[in-house]
Amino acid sequence: MNQTMPGPDGQPRCHWCLATPDYMRYHDTEWGFPVASDTRLFEKLCLESFQSGLSWRTILAKRENFRAAFAGFDFNKMAGFGGQDVARLLDDAGIVRHRGKIEAVINNAQRACELVQEAGSLAKFVWGFEPATRAAQAVSVSPESTALSKALKKRGWAFVGPTTVHAFMQAMGLVNGHAEGCVTREAAAQARAAFKRP
Repeated sequence: MNQTMPGPDGQPRCHWCLATPDYMRYHDTEWGFPVASDTRLFEKLCLESFQSGLSWRTILAKRENFRAAFAGFDFNKMAGFGGQDVARLLDDAGIVRHRGKIEAVINNAQRACELVQEAGSLAKFVWGFEPATRAAQAVSVSPESTALSKALKKRGWAFVGPTTVHAFMQAMGLVNGHAEGCVTREAAAQARAAFKRP
């Protein structure tokens, strides 16, 4: 299967992004571009957790609802969420209402606060697992995603399996997952080259 297909403008892109205009926008402006913001990194880990068993299209369509429901993914605020918040979130039709996932991301917010105390920032910790070489386009896990998953689980994080973590690493620019020939691959590579590691 070809890894790229021509988009509406005739430019080749990773084939997965051509399903909807929202996907293409996300692919062209976010996916694979390096991120150092603790809040954005935490948000993506949360959203990848919610995506488990669902499509990214579902999560992307609800992203603003998730942000509103989860205090903008400020993990310092989310760490204080309690039973009333869980009930509020389970009643929120704008997000994915899954008790296990809701409780997991609240737990992960508490663990993120601990990780900042340990490592200085979530970004510094996560970027310590940046692969030295690019994994093949078709893989869904890597040695680095497995290692980061284990490191997070060891610290009490939930819903952070190696496949979830690999998708997170691709999205946040720890690897350039854009296919060879994709029009956005070079832009992501340049952004990674200019990026100051935390």
